[in-house]
Amino acid sequence: MTSRASVGEAVVAALEAWGVDTGFGVISIHNMPILDAIGRRNRIRFVPARGEAGAVNMADAFARVSGRLGLAVTSTGTGAGNAAGALVEAETAGTPLLHLTGQVESGYVDKNLGFIHEAKDQAGMLRAICKAFFRVDRPEMAIPILRKAVAVALSAPTGPVSIEIPIDVQRAEISVVDGPPPAPEAAPKASDEEIEALAERLLAAKRPLLWAGFGCMQARDAVARLAGMGIAVVTSAHGRAVLPEDHPGSLGVFNQSPASEAFYATCDAILVAGSRLRGNETRQYALKLPTPLYRIDANPERRDGDYPAALSITADANAALTRLADRLDGRMTIDPSLADDVVRARREAEADLRSAIAPYDGLVDALAAAAPDDFVWVRDITISNATWGNRLPRLSDPHNAVHPLGGGIGQGLAMGIGAAVAAPARKTAALIGDGAFMLNVGELATAVEAGADMAIILMNDGGYGVIRNIQDARYEGRHYFADLHTPDFGGLAKSIGVAHRKIGEVGEMQGALEWAFATPGPAIVEVDMAAVGPFARPFAGPPMAKKS
Repeated sequence: MTSRASVGEAVVAALEAWGVDTGFGVISIHNMPILDAIGRRNRIRFVPARGEAGAVNMADAFARVSGRLGLAVTSTGTGAGNAAGALVEAETAGTPLLHLTGQVESGYVDKNLGFIHEAKDQAGMLRAICKAFFRVDRPEMAIPILRKAVAVALSAPTGPVSIEIPIDVQRAEISVVDGPPPAPEAAPKASDEEIEALAERLLAAKRPLLWAGFGCMQARDAVARLAGMGIAVVTSAHGRAVLPEDHPGSLGVFNQSPASEAFYATCDAILVAGSRLRGNETRQYALKLPTPLYRIDANPERRDGDYPAALSITADANAALTRLADRLDGRMTIDPSLADDVVRARREAEADLRSAIAPYDGLVDALAAAAPDDFVWVRDITISNATWGNRLPRLSDPHNAVHPLGGGIGQGLAMGIGAAVAAPARKTAALIGDGAFMLNVGELATAVEAGADMAIILMNDGGYGVIRNIQDARYEGRHYFADLHTPDFGGLAKSIGVAHRKIGEVGEMQGALEWAFATPGPAIVEVDMAAVGPFARPFAGPPMAKKS
């Protein structure tokens, strides 16, 4: 069927036809044709954020939790610039996300004439921080470019893609032709010889380990099969629960604990699948991993890095691990003590961490008692996440774990909203520090407006606690710029219409969390860390880089 419509409306109609039903953003004069079409057609739920950074964080978390394409719409110039940090996060995390941004009238693009909302080399900025960038120069190219952009965003390795559409192009009329949804490009495929070579090497191992990352998100069945054969499994923080974390063969996310490293020393092979072996999860690449090391990754740039591979296969992890499991099924000869050693290492790692975070181990227990089984666990960059939030709460589904991979603070509140919108039938819990909370506190109003069903655990230590600890450990205790003026969070929450409770004792934690999980919409449990007390073992940030 052929019809006529503005480019803005044609873009919206195409996204609707391709299954996009939710978007986030900030309305502006340079994206109004698109957002007017979204509002008038009323088939895509649009969540108006208070800032572009928050909008992209919301779309990012929505994509991670739903497993579908995220959609964010921003203005040009400053609006696109405001989105930059969140796009860096989406690129770091490999999130399939479509960012639609406006642009000034075509005749003034890149002229540097001070046109309102103009930015110097916006295309260069977006190209640098996204998987790909496209500009729609002519109206008739809008839908072909949109189709290409969506396919690129969804193709392994996935990532955010920006499309820039000048305002006059958005308003121009085009013929709209129906077509099938964009098909992602075929992922790299391992040859039979590569799979057979890897299988033969693993068959020679008696104590093999699989390190599974985010690239294994679609490979859960294959990972479970390999674990069922007796192969031990540890995950990256972004690959949490690709094997349910209560599985007896899982080390969970205890990938760099002393107990885990001691366990690694007893292993005679490691297969790293869909993971970059990030610096902060390998003690800046000083973590001693088993050898030989083998790799499977869809990105050919990750063949070696700081951990050279004896065999590296560029392939989609799901397809490759499935074929590998077929080759290994019924043929593995695993050291019978390996299973007990995994359980022991996990138990020792958990015990060591719980002793380090006391008395906040009581909060971990309270969360386990209060949270439903299938809750979504969102964390900001805060001491509580770096110590226990990334590891101790056990998750059963990888779509239930969201946190900023790039280490930027202040993204957790917006991510919690996106997660809650993606999973309205499940409760979302968001662990956020007071300093990070204030960075995007305006999005609390978005949470109310969107009806985001989320329990916010606000860890209030009056500033940047991890910075203070680093200053104690490395800067002779000089606390510059880490102590912050914090508001009365109860009064702030009341003014916005958010339920709030403040606790200062371990014994109050479970009741407060049960209340938050039972309260519809956003609810805040503020933990007064000055009243509860410090961690038994101070956390002084990630490890320093290796000395050359």
